Amino acid sequence: MDTPKKLSDMSEGATAKVAALLAEGGIRRRLRDIGLIEGTSIRCLNRGPSGDPAAYLIRGAVIALRREDSSKVIIE
Repeated sequence: MDTPKKLSDMSEGATAKVAALLAEGGIRRRLRDIGLIEGTSIRCLNRGPSGDPAAYLIRGAVIALRREDSSKVIIE
């Protein structure tokens, strides 16, 4: 079985879809509130100088996420 790909591993300019959320509690609620639900299309726009945070285009809005949070989003 392949290792699941995480949102935090996306390269700049890449597009993917949300497959699942591994987050629990408050962060899970926040990720869902910004539109990260199964099937949502995401594009990685750019990353900070150290790679963290990264800016993503999610449902027409640009959202910055830390690696700690984006690693809890599984993409396909």
